[in-house]
Amino acid sequence: MQQVPSNMAAQRRNLMQSHQSWTDDLPLCQMCGVGTAPNCVYGPDGKGAQSHTNEDGHLRFRGEDGCFLYGVFNGYDGSRVASFASQCLTAELLLGQLNSSHTDNDVRRILTQAFDVVEKSYFETIDDALAEKAHLSNYLLPHNENVSFHHSSQNQKVQERLKELEQEVSGGATAVVALILNNKLFIANVGTNRALLCKSSSDGQNQVLQIGRPHSTDNDDELQRLAALGVDSARIRQAGQIAGQSSTRRLGDYRVKFNYNEIDLLSAAKTKPVIAEPEIHGSQSLDSVTGFLLLMSEGLINALESAHGPEQANQEIVAMVAAELAQQTSLEAAAQSVVDRVKRLHHDVFVSGRQRAPYCARHEDMTLLIRTLNYPLADGALTPTQGGRIYPVSVPYSNSQSTSKTSVTLSLVMPSQSTLTNGTNTASTLEEGTPTPGQSPTATLQSTNTQTQSSSSSSGDGSLFRQRGSQAAQPDETGRVPPYVDFSQFYLLWGSDHSDSQSTQGGLGPQ
Repeated sequence: MQQVPSNMAAQRRNLMQSHQSWTDDLPLCQMCGVGTAPNCVYGPDGKGAQSHTNEDGHLRFRGEDGCFLYGVFNGYDGSRVASFASQCLTAELLLGQLNSSHTDNDVRRILTQAFDVVEKSYFETIDDALAEKAHLSNYLLPHNENVSFHHSSQNQKVQERLKELEQEVSGGATAVVALILNNKLFIANVGTNRALLCKSSSDGQNQVLQIGRPHSTDNDDELQRLAALGVDSARIRQAGQIAGQSSTRRLGDYRVKFNYNEIDLLSAAKTKPVIAEPEIHGSQSLDSVTGFLLLMSEGLINALESAHGPEQANQEIVAMVAAELAQQTSLEAAAQSVVDRVKRLHHDVFVSGRQRAPYCARHEDMTLLIRTLNYPLADGALTPTQGGRIYPVSVPYSNSQSTSKTSVTLSLVMPSQSTLTNGTNTASTLEEGTPTPGQSPTATLQSTNTQTQSSSSSSGDGSLFRQRGSQAAQPDETGRVPPYVDFSQFYLLWGSDHSDSQSTQGGLGPQ
């Protein structure tokens, strides 16, 4: 039995390493931070264990001519495609291919070509292994009791080698890539990762823009594309997956690219149904934009959506990032803190046993890339708010010297919960006043300068919180005295931000 010469295969496999050396000299972008967390499966006791090595990848380079390249890759069935794509794509885009004289159309064409080259180059690195696999398959003898021991052991060796080869060639990745050139943003997406652009206005409001839709089995445009190829799109939507993944576009994955005729859902397709062609959005001008760009792997999005439902996931992640950027002095720390927060939220929902707990038995690898756009980071000193979020609280105010009633606007500053890392308290990160499970949050009240003259003159003697008279203190039918300070808006905001930890603490505020 002859084996296919493997020296060519080895040469091509070395190609993967060689890409790394081409891009080693490129400077990393300093306006960018990345946070990651490995996959996790929870046991009945709530303890988590990693089920496979981390398969996500990312890139963050500063090229020449004011060019920046970022990417997040979600690998599956191994990390080979994700790591190959991140290296090869960088080489295809940043080694002199892009410059400031390129038009938007040029950039879109170059991006599309780069993905095509990555896909073809990757398959070149495995085609010898695929050839050997096809060759060895012909040697497998059907299982028969009359087959001699010699043939039986030979069969076993062939099967072991086939198993090795299958591992070597299987796997794929989805990718979301951001390119900034001439201060214009382009997003190229293949699959189910996500790009969010957050623009901050002068009054502190965040406008969140999701760029593009995921290429998944419930994307109508993608289902239409597949239907045009002869695939039954209703069955695809119902299945929710193609060969184990929800993506309808992906890099690598030779089984769905070359053997799609053997996959029941795809067997009717006239041509390759699962493609690696990126959908490109842009350009979007970043002139005078203050804010940040987020690239997230599918695992991070799914973990947050599993814990809290999909409705507010984008706003939630942006709020977490803004809170961390107000508190952390490095982008790396901010990105990691957000990922740790999502990980903890997900875990807390699982152990709570509440409604969404069944969705949270496991999560995949998580990657978050934050690229700031003229956005200020916290300086070393903590702000008066300790990096927490400000919740408005309305305090009814009556002054004995004045007949008119007025309200004093106070800001109730809640310490950020992110300083609890993975549920363990560390002296270096746990600040005083950070809520821990089983303890209500502490707060500092800071008065803003919106009082009237009469209220400020009387606030010095403590009359702000003076008894309002006996009629105000009468208990209601439940035996409770009506609250003096109206926290309803605070509880509403706190509840929506921390709905997950709230019920583990037995709820906040009047029950």
